[in-house]
Amino acid sequence: MSPRGKSLFSLSTLLASFFGAAMVAAAFAYFNYKFSEYKFIDFKEFVFYEQRDIFIPNEDVYIVVFYSSKEREVPKLLSQTKLNHKIIAIDYYNEAFENTQNTIFLRSGTKTSLGFIQRFNIYESPSIFLIKKTKEQIYKQDSMIRKLDNLNELSAIDL
Repeated sequence: MSPRGKSLFSLSTLLASFFGAAMVAAAFAYFNYKFSEYKFIDFKEFVFYEQRDIFIPNEDVYIVVFYSSKEREVPKLLSQTKLNHKIIAIDYYNEAFENTQNTIFLRSGTKTSLGFIQRFNIYESPSIFLIKKTKEQIYKQDSMIRKLDNLNELSAIDL
């Protein structure tokens, strides 16, 4: 006991410590969630190919569509679509398609494809999301990933 008869560990000290720790933990959890919500892709680390050449991004914004070329209408619709930004179409089965004015068809090795799927938590095909350049060849996911349910409405999509 202290000279005045009060305990060194009063209830107010205990509550203040508890609330202080809780606020620090909440702030940490919030910022950890916000930074993990959207992922980054480094095109030096994830190597994709256009036909035989390595893809080097040069636009500030791309629409990424991860799809399966086994669904034959998808590549055709992607090649005919005109959006505000160029489309990067990544084929799960790695078939080579000719690029069009607005669509860049990419292929990759199995390790890159699996790493890409894992990085962005892609569970359905076709999936679509937006990426924006942060520096050099590093892009940040800039929209939620969602399944593209109706390919015929691709040109009306709002990311």
